[in-house]
Amino acid sequence: MKIIEPHIHMVSRTTDDYQALSWAGIHTITEPSFWPGFDRRSVEGFRDYFEQLTQAEPLRAAQFGITHYSWIGLNPKEAEDINLAREVLTVIPDFLDRHNVLGIGEIGLNKNSKNELNVLEMQISIAAERNELILVHTPHLEDKLKGTRLIMDVLANESRINPWRVLIDHAEEHTVAEIKNQGFWCGLTLYPQSKCTPARAVDIVESCGSDQIWINSSADWGISDPLATLKAVEEMRKRGHTEQVIEKIFYKNPNTFLSQCAKFATPF
Repeated sequence: MKIIEPHIHMVSRTTDDYQALSWAGIHTITEPSFWPGFDRRSVEGFRDYFEQLTQAEPLRAAQFGITHYSWIGLNPKEAEDINLAREVLTVIPDFLDRHNVLGIGEIGLNKNSKNELNVLEMQISIAAERNELILVHTPHLEDKLKGTRLIMDVLANESRINPWRVLIDHAEEHTVAEIKNQGFWCGLTLYPQSKCTPARAVDIVESCGSDQIWINSSADWGISDPLATLKAVEEMRKRGHTEQVIEKIFYKNPNTFLSQCAKFATPF
């Protein structure tokens, strides 16, 4: 079974989780920048975090035979302080140049606020100037559909953006079709409280198809499971899906999207 874990936050996980991933055969992961559960108050705090993502975490992963890639960006939960956000955006390009950084992310919206939209536009502009892949965070719960549409509008307004190089994550039943119809990739997130269960994710695949889609755990400091993708695999097997379809969703699709970045080495 070949699996790529395309969205996981290992900075907040234990070494035992790396060991579990390795034993499960998951040897390629990508880690987007995210909110640590508190608001950082200086550009130095962000710089230290980006150093951790691009230097310390890959070394920790390598101890278990895992190749670790990262994404650099300002998470929407920290976009309300517009002056700090502008400072942080000045250091992001330096980290995007690193050999193990795949693009800008996760960026997007949280509360669909004006400041979040402004910061999103600025980060999309950086991505457009550099032709970077983009990984997008969509709001949770009742704000998801509105936020997803706002995000796609901002992306559409930047003529230099190729939708095929953008993945809009944390999609759900009411957003997947719109995301795919506009040419973007979409991600389904296995998170027990605010996102999908394995059964629900498989339901979405069955109704919306297996193209332009990946499934990830987004495991972080909250109640989450770094091996959640394996549970979705088993759910698909129980329902009679072929190994070819399973491999497409959990390996070939993320490999196809991520391989658009020359820094990504196809595993296996």
